Amino acid sequence: MSKKEPLSIQIIILFSILLVLSFNRLLFHAQSNSPASIAFTLDGKMYIGVDYYPEHWPQERWEYDIQLMKEAGFNVVRLAEFSWILLEPREGYFEFDWLDKVLNLLNKYNMKAILGTPTAVMPAWVARKYPETLAMKSDGTRIIWGGRKNNCFSNGTYRLLSERITQAMVAHFASSSIVIGWQTDNEFGDTDCRCHICLSEFQDWLRNKYKTLDALNKAWGTHFWGLKVQTWAEITIPDSRTGKWAISNPSACLDWDRFTSWLNVRFQADQVKIIREICPNHFITHNFMGLYSGLNYYELAKDLDFVSWDNYPFFSNWNTPGIKYDASFSADVMRGLKQQNFWIMEQTAGPFGWGTFSRNPRPGEIRNICFQQLAHGADAQIWFRWRTCTAGREQYWHGLLGHDGKPLRRYEEAKQTALDYRKIEKYIAGTTVKSEIAIIYDYETIWALSYQQGYEGNSFHDAIRRYYNAFFRAGINVDMVSPEADLSKYKLVLAPDLFILPDPIAVKLDDYIKKGGVFLTDCRFGVKNENNICHDRTLPGLLSDALGIQIEEYESLSEIEYKLKVNDKFSGSFTASLYSDWIISNDAEIVAKYDEWPVSSYAAITRNKYGNGIGWYVGTVIKEDAFYDQLIKSLLNDAGITPFVQPPNGVEISVREGNGRKLLFIINHTENKQIVPVPTGKIELLSQSKTIDTIELDILGVVVLIL
Repeated sequence: MSKKEPLSIQIIILFSILLVLSFNRLLFHAQSNSPASIAFTLDGKMYIGVDYYPEHWPQERWEYDIQLMKEAGFNVVRLAEFSWILLEPREGYFEFDWLDKVLNLLNKYNMKAILGTPTAVMPAWVARKYPETLAMKSDGTRIIWGGRKNNCFSNGTYRLLSERITQAMVAHFASSSIVIGWQTDNEFGDTDCRCHICLSEFQDWLRNKYKTLDALNKAWGTHFWGLKVQTWAEITIPDSRTGKWAISNPSACLDWDRFTSWLNVRFQADQVKIIREICPNHFITHNFMGLYSGLNYYELAKDLDFVSWDNYPFFSNWNTPGIKYDASFSADVMRGLKQQNFWIMEQTAGPFGWGTFSRNPRPGEIRNICFQQLAHGADAQIWFRWRTCTAGREQYWHGLLGHDGKPLRRYEEAKQTALDYRKIEKYIAGTTVKSEIAIIYDYETIWALSYQQGYEGNSFHDAIRRYYNAFFRAGINVDMVSPEADLSKYKLVLAPDLFILPDPIAVKLDDYIKKGGVFLTDCRFGVKNENNICHDRTLPGLLSDALGIQIEEYESLSEIEYKLKVNDKFSGSFTASLYSDWIISNDAEIVAKYDEWPVSSYAAITRNKYGNGIGWYVGTVIKEDAFYDQLIKSLLNDAGITPFVQPPNGVEISVREGNGRKLLFIINHTENKQIVPVPTGKIELLSQSKTIDTIELDILGVVVLIL
C-alpha cells in the first residue's frame, strides 16, 4: 500500500507529474508514447473472460470464483472501474492492497487483468469537499451526489483529481505482469453540465473555432430573429429541446453538441497521455455503447488502440426472442470507428435491467449472441457480469452466476462458448470483416435531426435500418464509415438521411459515382451545410447531376399515404409513407412514380447512370420490407456483388477473412431448426464435419465453415 499525506491538490499534482516524468525518462528512455506492438492473445489464445467485482464479495470467496473462471476456460477479467473510493478512500491516501491480492490470485491461475480508470463515479469526499465538481442542471441547481456520471467535465478540480487517481493507479500497476491493458473510465456519455465554467469553456471553444464574432454570426445565421451577438460573453448555452417549441438556434445547438463531445474526448485524452507515458506496452481501450449517439465516437476512438463495446441486444427485443438486427448493426458501427476489429467488454450474461428486468436468454442464446459478435469482428469476449450483485441499482442486472453464486445453466453455456472459441481461435487470428459495401454513419446528422427532424418519425437510425436489415436478410456484410472515409475500396455506398452535407463531402460523393461507384441516398439528403444552415440550392444540390434529378417541393405525410407504381425492376404493391419528395427526373430512369393525385406526375424513386457509375434516389419511406429486399437485390446487381449464401429468414451470414482464408459464420436467430444451402466439401470447424449441399442449424445454432 502506498500513502501520501494530504497536501494541497496543486502541490501533489505537480510533484506527481514531475516524479513520473523523471521515472519515465529513466525507465523508458527512447521508447515511443504509443505501443510498438500489442499482444491480443495469451499463449496464442483469444481473451475470454468476465467483468468481476471482488469488492462486492468476501475475500474468502475470491479464489473460488477465479477457480470457476479458470475451469470455464476464461483467461482475463476486467476490474476496478467503479472503485475510486476504495483506491483513494481519503484525499491523497491510496490503497491498492485489495486489488494486489486479486491480481495475485489471477496470477496463480495464469489469468490476466484489464483495469478501468475509476473516474465514472466520484467518491463522496470529492462531492463534499469540492461541490463545484458536480454537474449543474439547467435550473441552476447541482446534481445530487449518489449516482454515476454526475461530474462536470469542464471543472479543473475534477480533472486534476481524475488525473491524480489515474496516475497513482497506473504507476502502481505499471510493473505488474498480470495487467495487460486499461479501459478509460466507463461508458462516456449522458453528462450534461450547464454551469458557468462550461459556459465559459464553450465561449472559448467557439472563439478558437471561429476566431471572430463576424465569422460566428455568419455561421450561425444570427440575422434571423435578430440573434446577433456582439461580444463573446453574450453567447449562452443553447436549448436543444426537440419539438416545435425548441427555442434555440439549430446552428448553436450543433456546436454545443460538438463542444460537449469534445469535453469527453479531452477528458479521456488526459488519461490516455498518463497511461501511454507510464505503461507504453499496455493497450488502452474504452467500452462504447453501440448506437448511442450523444458523443462523436469517431473522435473518442482516435486515441485508443482499439474500440470495445457493451452489447445488450435484448434492448431491441425486451420480451420476446427475435432477429438481432441492431446487435449486428451496432457491431458494424463499432468496427467502423477505427476500421478495425473490436472487443466486447460487456456481453449479455442474463436478464438485465434496473427497476425491471428483461427476459432470460433462451438455452443457446448466450452462445448465439457471442458468435454474432465474433462474426462481425470481435477479437475478445468478456461477459458482464460474473455474479449478480445483491445490492445497489443493478441487482436485476444478472451475471453468469445468480445471486446465490452457484455455477448453473448460464455459466455452463458460457463455458461451452469458451470451449467452442478455443476450437476456432487459430483460424480466427488475423481475420476481419471485409465488405464491398459501406453505409455512411454521421453523428452530426444525428444531432441536427434531433433538433429539426423535418417530418414526423424521421430517425437517422431507422433510415439506415431499412437498408441494413435488408442486407442482413440477403446475407451481406456492410461497413459503417464516417463521411470523411475513403470510399474508393467500396463498390456500393449508401447515405440514408445524410442531412448534414458539407460541399467537400458532396464533391467526393459525386466523384465516387463518376468513377464507377454505385450510390444510393434518400429523403432529406444534403439539406444542410456543416453549420446546420440550409443550402441555398435546389435539392439534391451538388449531387443533382449525379442523381439526374431535381426536387423543387416535398412534404410530410404524417396524415396520408400514397400508392406507388413501380417499373419492371420490382413486383408487388408498395406504399409511400411519412414523407414525399416531388422528384423531377432530368435524365434519370424512373423506378417508381406516385400513383395518386396530386403527385402522380412526380417520381418517387430514380436510378441514374452517371459517368461510369450509377446513382439511386429513394424519395419516400416505403412501408413494406419487401420493397427494400428487392431494392437491395437491384443494388447488388448494379455493383456486381454476389452473396456467398442466400439464407432463410432469421439466419445471419457473415464472413471474416485474412491470412489467406475465409470463415463463413451462419447463425440461426430463430426458435426453429433451419436448413441452409452451403458450398459442398467444406470443413465445419465446431463439429469437424464436411458439408454436403445443405446444413441443418439447431434452434439458435451456429456453424463456422472454412471457405
